[in-house]
Amino acid sequence: MNATRLRADVLAGLTTSFALVPECIAFALVAHLNPLMGLYGAFFICTITALFGGRPGMMSGAAGSMAVVIVALVVQHGVGYLLATVLLSGLIMVLFGLLRLGKLVRMVPHPVMLGFVNGLAIVIAMAQLEHFKRDHHWLGGPALWLMAGLVALTMAVVFLLPRLTRAVPPALVAILGVGVLSNALGLPTRTLGDMAHIAGGLPSLALPDIPWTLETLRIVAPYAVLMAMVGLLETLLTLNLTDEITQTRGRTNRECVALGVANVASGLAGGMGGCAMIGQTMINLNSGGRGRLSGVVAGVLILMFVLFLSPWIERIPLAALVGVMFVVAIETFAWGSLKVVGKVPRNDVLVIVAVTVITVLTDLAVAVMCGIVIAALNFAWQHARELEADHDLDADGGKRYRVRGTLFFASVKPFLQRFDAAGDPTRVTLDCQHLSFVDYSAIEALRTLRERYAKAGKHLHVVHLSPRCKQLLRRAGLHPELGD
Repeated sequence: MNATRLRADVLAGLTTSFALVPECIAFALVAHLNPLMGLYGAFFICTITALFGGRPGMMSGAAGSMAVVIVALVVQHGVGYLLATVLLSGLIMVLFGLLRLGKLVRMVPHPVMLGFVNGLAIVIAMAQLEHFKRDHHWLGGPALWLMAGLVALTMAVVFLLPRLTRAVPPALVAILGVGVLSNALGLPTRTLGDMAHIAGGLPSLALPDIPWTLETLRIVAPYAVLMAMVGLLETLLTLNLTDEITQTRGRTNRECVALGVANVASGLAGGMGGCAMIGQTMINLNSGGRGRLSGVVAGVLILMFVLFLSPWIERIPLAALVGVMFVVAIETFAWGSLKVVGKVPRNDVLVIVAVTVITVLTDLAVAVMCGIVIAALNFAWQHARELEADHDLDADGGKRYRVRGTLFFASVKPFLQRFDAAGDPTRVTLDCQHLSFVDYSAIEALRTLRERYAKAGKHLHVVHLSPRCKQLLRRAGLHPELGD
């Protein structure tokens, strides 16, 4: 690694570490946990995934999407059960990677990706609005104007500094500059220390203090599965986005295993579970971070903040961090998706909007699953409509049907409607040269068609099947009806 690359990764890691701290604290508070649990989780997850993961440049930490999942568990059963859940979810992630299931992310259509990005951008921006409140009430008067002014100053620095120089990350200059300014002028603005005190010691490794029984497994297993699925989903989608930005290719299965190991380590050390964080990843990438070192620096610095630097870190104005996150939200949103209306099929526009809205109103996992279901139903409907058929009479007086397309559950009905068992001659041939059978519904459709002709005292002869289709039908017991 050359000096320029080394310097860029170190500065990017430093910048991202500042952005990780308030997010991890906030997510810990959402889950009714000690803020140090969020910071310890961020240290382990960020460092381990950076060192051993399959996507250099991507940032992971104690994520809000996973924090929301475990609120009820913490309230009902306590922190010990949460740590056991983090351990089990980590093992599930490792198993997911070892089984090489990371490739399933290919099943996520591009419109779902756009909706995912847009939804998270809105969520990131909306989360910053909480910092404009005090004791659950909106700021007003001079306090509001000061907060808004510092946020605007931070955003201006981030947007304008690259026009002057790219020697240092603009987000880092904005955070440090606004911090120095507010402390030098003694501005009465809220700081990171107002959220929580982050001073602490080294985390210690230990198994959660809970009864290790089947009853405990029954309690934590559903939460662990949900945490693992949410974490893997957000991580793999963020990995895809990072691939597009950097024009490189990450290793999905390796990232799943590393994320699982990181969560196991976090659970043993008393930390929260976590996954990839799109906001912090964007900060790292925009700051020039491309290698593993940027993630390692960010993770290690979080631990240094806890051990040694908390008095300084707690003096960083929240307005500076809010401003940076607003910029991240603006840059994360896929503005080009607004221009596709009228240029792409309406169903794809519907998927983008649906995933965006559901992400904002519920959570990422539900949104992506809904998007995939909508896209899959649209795909099935379009393919079902593409089934075509024609027929003519053979020289011997028989009738030959030629069907083109894909026979599956959605196209079975139009397929069967193409035939006239009562009016056809005694010998009928089904030419499948351009027809593909893909599922059990297709097999049953052919069986039903054969039975209709048999009841009418006629014979259905099936010819020109592909080897794959022929094997599929023979396994179903239809081999006597198959031709050459």
